Amino acid sequence: MPFFELRSGSVDTLLFVVKTTDLDALRTELTRRFKATPEFFANDTVAIDVRRLAADERISIRDLAALLDSVRMRPIGVVASADQAWASESGGLPLLEAHDRRGAPKPSMNAGVENTKAAAVIEAAVAQTPAPSAPVPKTTIIDRPLRSGQQVYAKGDLVVLGLVSYGAEVIAESNIHIYAPLRGRALAGVHGNLDARIFCTCLEPELISIAGIYRTMETPLAPDVLGKSVQIWLHEEKLMIEPLRLT
Repeated sequence: MPFFELRSGSVDTLLFVVKTTDLDALRTELTRRFKATPEFFANDTVAIDVRRLAADERISIRDLAALLDSVRMRPIGVVASADQAWASESGGLPLLEAHDRRGAPKPSMNAGVENTKAAAVIEAAVAQTPAPSAPVPKTTIIDRPLRSGQQVYAKGDLVVLGLVSYGAEVIAESNIHIYAPLRGRALAGVHGNLDARIFCTCLEPELISIAGIYRTMETPLAPDVLGKSVQIWLHEEKLMIEPLRLT
């Protein structure tokens, strides 16, 4: 029996899309994000994408890779256009070919660095799940706590009766109901269902998303919804969070 094999294949990774050559600006933004949610990057591998830089712009890939490593991102290569040969010469990372996904709902983003972890979480959730089918599948019920690193996907509604821990992820094509604290990520309506909702009895999330419109906790939740029973829905591409009146 051979001790190893070489096989063709593909590996999904995040794209860190560089839109400025100002390393200090990138350091400031990354440090701010890392301090707000230190577990959100979670040692993920990333490919440094420099295709958005102008033809006369260059950045030190070696310095950028060190910066990413300081906030627990692990650069594995560089994505560049044909006229950006400098990208493979300035940092020792291999050139990678990127196949950008099409047809997924576009997350709303307001950061200076495109395709952040939050956007990638949503994009990956859409890309890795099957297209919706008819008739609508029955409700999926999970009656156990979900630990960090666990993921549950439902083609219809998803009901979770236990804690969704930090680092855990629940994904549904339709609505999500969580009758316990939500401390991880909840992504409803992942195939573009704008009518999907999230219901939760204790809202303390890392990320919430409906149809690709997301919110992380970089901006703290209001006191009347943090740790409270809530419902979340979309209104004109904005996430609305409202306390649930249970009595």
